[in-house]
Amino acid sequence: MGAHRRFHRRGRTFGPPLRRLRSAVGRDDRPVSRASGSTLVSAIEVVVREAVARVKDPEIPVCTIGDLGLIETIEVSDDAVDVTLLPTFVGCPALEEIRADAETAARDAAGGRTVRVRFTLATPWTTDRITEAGREALRTFGIAPPGEARLLQIAVPCPNCGSRDTTLESSFGPTKCRTIRYCNACRNPFEGFKPKGEL
Repeated sequence: MGAHRRFHRRGRTFGPPLRRLRSAVGRDDRPVSRASGSTLVSAIEVVVREAVARVKDPEIPVCTIGDLGLIETIEVSDDAVDVTLLPTFVGCPALEEIRADAETAARDAAGGRTVRVRFTLATPWTTDRITEAGREALRTFGIAPPGEARLLQIAVPCPNCGSRDTTLESSFGPTKCRTIRYCNACRNPFEGFKPKGEL
């Protein structure tokens, strides 16, 4: 009669094909796709973060917004990427350019997802967020990296010669987050970032 012949009893059907179907359905109902999707989203987040972090600051082109610590959060879902950035100060004229460049970088790395980039004031930006690479880049650009010294103290090293014989010329630099200082040793003016709490 065959190994897979079905037997009928009181209107019910039994046989190996039905058992195999039930077994297959049970195996398919596993959370493999969810785990794989989560891994993919995490990988996309890393790629997007790296891409956005490479965006140059238009006012300090030797620094990236990653160096300056402007990236607050990056959230990736199955169909969207949300990037939240911090402004160095309210009213910075470069904000829209930074936002547009970050959006382009994120979109190129987002795998077809919708990209939204915004600035938030919920978390204040401070100079503590600048990375060591960013501080070194500022120094080579002629801007004194922020340190522990308060604004009115003179122990701010000159980025040109390294001397600490410097004085504050003006609390108002080219942007709200910078000052103008003067080195008495090499007789050159230079810019400095305002320390935390002085912005």
